[in-house]
Amino acid sequence: MHIHIVDDDAEILESVAFMLRAEGYNVHRYHSAEQLLEGFRNMKSGCLLVDLRLPGMSGLALQKYLHEHECDFPVVLMTGHGEVSSAVRAMKEGAVDFLEKPFSKSDLMAALGAASELMTHPQASSKERRDAEEKLEHLTKREHQVLEGLVKGHPNKTIAYDLGISPRTIEVHRANAMKKLEVQNLSEMLHIAFVAGMMDHQDDAAA
Repeated sequence: MHIHIVDDDAEILESVAFMLRAEGYNVHRYHSAEQLLEGFRNMKSGCLLVDLRLPGMSGLALQKYLHEHECDFPVVLMTGHGEVSSAVRAMKEGAVDFLEKPFSKSDLMAALGAASELMTHPQASSKERRDAEEKLEHLTKREHQVLEGLVKGHPNKTIAYDLGISPRTIEVHRANAMKKLEVQNLSEMLHIAFVAGMMDHQDDAAA
């Protein structure tokens, strides 16, 4: 599979490229979104691994641009800032995953595995959705409310204010929800919510 990496940090770009080549991937490197766009019409079909914060066009803007121009390569976004709202926007725009730097090799391989699966089966299977829904059923009402707040892109303090409880209590519910969902980070938790259709429900409620 071809991997197109976009990151303005030369050290990270080279490090990730080296890691992926060692795993047998064909790697193409770009220092900016604009550099990638110069020849994206002739790009080898594959996955995009894009930094969120780039000079000029951002990773989210690049993702949206490619989607609008019918380039349906799966996208995995990277960030060192851990912004909840950006993770939610990325998922709604169709990102396969959202990796927080520094990420492990196993996290990267898992994200690329999901991207590969998406290329083979463009739509999430009904089994995957059922599995996600079943996991959500194990959450308490309060844990589900906390997840709903995260799906809206709200930070812990905002969710705490909306629910009338302390930020510390939100952290406890969030940790318990992650344990029940068997996830290690926010992007994995949002992915389950996305597959289960929670983000669609939020859009319907806002309409």
